[in-house]
Amino acid sequence: MLPQPARRSVRRAGNLLAVFAGLSVTLASSSCDKVPLLAPTGSVITLFATANTVPSNGSMEIVATVIEQGTASTTTPPANGGTTATPGATATSTPGAGTPVHNGTVVTFTTTIGRVEPAEARTNNGQVRVTFFANGQSGTATITAFSGGASGKLENLKVGSAGADHVLLTASPQALPCSGGPSTISARVEDASGVGLPGVPVTFSTTRGTLNPTTANTDSSGTAQSTLSTSQEATVTANAAGKTATSTITISPRTGISITPPTGQVAAGTPTSFTVNVATTANISNVLFDFGDGRSQNLGPISGSTTVPHTYVDEGTFTVAATAADASGCQERVSTGITILPAQPPSVTITAPNSATVNTNVIVSANVSGATSTIIRYEWNFGPDALPQTVSTASRQTTVRWLVPGTKTFSVRVIQASGPEGDQVASITIVQ
Repeated sequence: MLPQPARRSVRRAGNLLAVFAGLSVTLASSSCDKVPLLAPTGSVITLFATANTVPSNGSMEIVATVIEQGTASTTTPPANGGTTATPGATATSTPGAGTPVHNGTVVTFTTTIGRVEPAEARTNNGQVRVTFFANGQSGTATITAFSGGASGKLENLKVGSAGADHVLLTASPQALPCSGGPSTISARVEDASGVGLPGVPVTFSTTRGTLNPTTANTDSSGTAQSTLSTSQEATVTANAAGKTATSTITISPRTGISITPPTGQVAAGTPTSFTVNVATTANISNVLFDFGDGRSQNLGPISGSTTVPHTYVDEGTFTVAATAADASGCQERVSTGITILPAQPPSVTITAPNSATVNTNVIVSANVSGATSTIIRYEWNFGPDALPQTVSTASRQTTVRWLVPGTKTFSVRVIQASGPEGDQVASITIVQ
């Protein structure tokens, strides 16, 4: 048996060896933990935005998918409120299995505007979800995600005022008493799909009177307000990111006129209507209704409520105005804005028999429905084996015969006085 001091030395040596062995294991483990799991070679990253625009003081979730040997794409957020990329978006594809990367794969994010949190995240089932913050900035952002040798971009994300497409300006009241007074001016800033944009600076100016404030940011609904004080007729202009709108505030109203625009979405070529109201006590001599598209209508000495139908030929944003004159000569003008969506082509169907014999007259008809104006003509194309091969008719019905047997395909195109064309294709079997 060793003496007591010797036994203590042995225990100390054993403890030191145990400590060094544990430290070695810990260092090795720490060294392994510091090596991030990155996407393997051949992986691709695709970014998706959950909205079309981001307010300058807002945020939006960004979803990144990381796929091994998947399909690479560069995404441009849609401007029409749907899921289809806007013109200019590019996409390239490579064949592969399309397998999500391992859970815990590290993806790093950068952006040209604002910030992304977290800037580094780990995948779960091949996906990473982060949040883009605009940080009070405006412009067009490009967000990039990368892991290993893979990367993906989300381009042309409109931030803040960069998303402004048009401004709708209203005044309440539109007409002031003879002595003048205040009118609340409201400017709604919308993107291309008609969605209000919050946090956009709007500058107000006027030809008469004073405005307070002269600059305001849009609220959560996309509307900024200012108050006009005037004793004279004034035209107020609102400017947001270079997009302008004007509204005229008149003096001495005695008619009580107002306009109620149609509710819901309206497309070009589709009939719609406005409602004009005047005070029941007003003695109206005439109301001139201006549809804002170059056309107007005199309504005459109306009373109470009147419906005014109209069909817009073109898409766009229009200022609709009604000017009422009473028996004393006092005039009052009110206006409102309306956004007209692109026209939809009419629906066309062809009525024809399923079969016919060679050199026998066949009657075919074109039936048109949907958004239509006056139809000018029907252009038929029956192919090289038919008599006639092509024909243009004012009637929706015509006659044709085929000279050789077989399955014949023919078409009709419907031409309108205004609005898009409509077309349809049909087939018929010709037997001997």
